[in-house]
Amino acid sequence: MFLKQLSLLNYKNLAQNEFEFEAKLNCFVGKNGVGKTNILDAIYHLAYGKSYFNPLAIQNIKHGEEFFVIDALFEKNNKEEKIVCSLKKGQKKTIKRNGKAYEKLSEHIGLIPLVIISPSDTDLIVEGSETRRKFIDSVIATLDSNYLQLLIQYQKTLSQRNALLKYFALNQTFDADNLSIYNEQLSQSGQLIFEKRKDFLAAFVPIFKKHHATISGGNENISLHYESQLFEKDLLPLLDDTLSKDRMIHYTSAGIHKDDLVFEIDGFPIKKFGSQGQQKSFLIALKLAQFEFVKNQSKTLPILLFDDIFDKLDAYRVQQIINMVNDDVFGQIFISDTHPERTEDIMKQTHKTYKLFPL
Repeated sequence: MFLKQLSLLNYKNLAQNEFEFEAKLNCFVGKNGVGKTNILDAIYHLAYGKSYFNPLAIQNIKHGEEFFVIDALFEKNNKEEKIVCSLKKGQKKTIKRNGKAYEKLSEHIGLIPLVIISPSDTDLIVEGSETRRKFIDSVIATLDSNYLQLLIQYQKTLSQRNALLKYFALNQTFDADNLSIYNEQLSQSGQLIFEKRKDFLAAFVPIFKKHHATISGGNENISLHYESQLFEKDLLPLLDDTLSKDRMIHYTSAGIHKDDLVFEIDGFPIKKFGSQGQQKSFLIALKLAQFEFVKNQSKTLPILLFDDIFDKLDAYRVQQIINMVNDDVFGQIFISDTHPERTEDIMKQTHKTYKLFPL
């Protein structure tokens, strides 16, 4: 997978920009606020149909303008793919592949394998379980379109069940037969989602630990494990067990929407006991594991976006990342950094072709 050309119009703070990229390393350098991260986000937008940093699509239009357009030319499996993503105020976002618009944006997911590593990934550590579930789901859905449909179905049924519970409470009534329909539907999609998450993490965790050992030198005792109520009991009996509670609180308290990933260092939460450097190493290892997993499953080298990657990493950890680049672990890489001299020095150490874009 190789991004050859990129054209931006009215995307965030970028009025009009055009780029032609190197097949290996591309670096955007400049002060904070000039748009380095926004260029990376535009590339992410082309892959996933949304911004990594701001899911409200209309807020990605440059202030004072009516629309944005992201236009790119990729090469995949020796074939060119022209992808155009655009949004005009008051209209739906469109994504076109080689001139033809998708009927559903979800049909586009998976065409462009891509992984981003960003300072905002700290949300995976500091925010609630929903953020970590979204990480799991985004990786699986990139490779499995059926999984995305299961998630959509589960969320729809969950909303309907919650609405019914609220209706029961407001009207002081109860209909077990009506509720059982939603229980069956939740169980069917929820059990499948749980099994897919469980299988994914069984394959993913060893890859994560391998990358963490490489970055940290193997000197840190870290763990990542999957928490789910469904390890104890299937979803249908769980819903029966929690019925009294659900009727009291008016929403569904059991299910895969309560799943979580637990991040630990030396047996304690990394959120509380990990230094900034340790947390960043953990997150980079997490994303590099995502990269390798997607690469293995898709048989394609994903594009890798490094946003402000070298900040808060010591020289040893930076060197380990350079070594990975030299070992041809990665395909095309995009990097943003505030220090042009540091970036160029690191690029020279990779012994790979690179291109700098001062902003």
